[in-house]
Amino acid sequence: MWAFLQHLSFWDWLALGTILLILEVFGAGGYLLWIGMAAAAVGVLTYVVPAMSWELQFLLFGLLSIGTALYWWRRQRSAVRQSDQPNLNLRGQELIGKTFVVHEAIVGGRGKIKVADGVWMAQGPDAAIGTRVRVIGQQGAILLVDQAE
Repeated sequence: MWAFLQHLSFWDWLALGTILLILEVFGAGGYLLWIGMAAAAVGVLTYVVPAMSWELQFLLFGLLSIGTALYWWRRQRSAVRQSDQPNLNLRGQELIGKTFVVHEAIVGGRGKIKVADGVWMAQGPDAAIGTRVRVIGQQGAILLVDQAE
C-alpha cells in the first residue's frame, strides 16, 4: 500500500476524477462533481510537478475538495431568491378573492363553480346555478366560496 501511495501518478488522480464524475451522472446531486473536479485538478498538478509527494497530493485534494464544495454551496445559497409569483403552481391559491359563477348548484354545502375553461368543486353556502360566488380559501382540490356582493 505504501509503495502505491509513494508512486501515485497523474493517471491515478485522473482516473479517480473520472470515476467520481461518472458516479455523479447516476444522480449524486452535485456532491461528487466538485470532488471529481478536485481529483482531476490534482492530476493536472501532478502532471506539471511529477515530483510532488503523495502527502502533498492528498492535502491538495482535500483542500480543493473543500474549497470547491464551499464555493458551490455559497453560489447556490446566493442564487435563491423570492419569486415574484409565489402561487404560480398553486392554482387554487391564485383564485382566492376572485368571483366565479356557480356551474352546479351548491346544495348541502357542496357544488361546482366554473373557473375559466374548467370546473372546480366548491364548498360554501347553498347557491343556485348562475349565482356569483367569491373564492375565500382552499382545502386541497376544493375551493371555499361565499356569496359575492
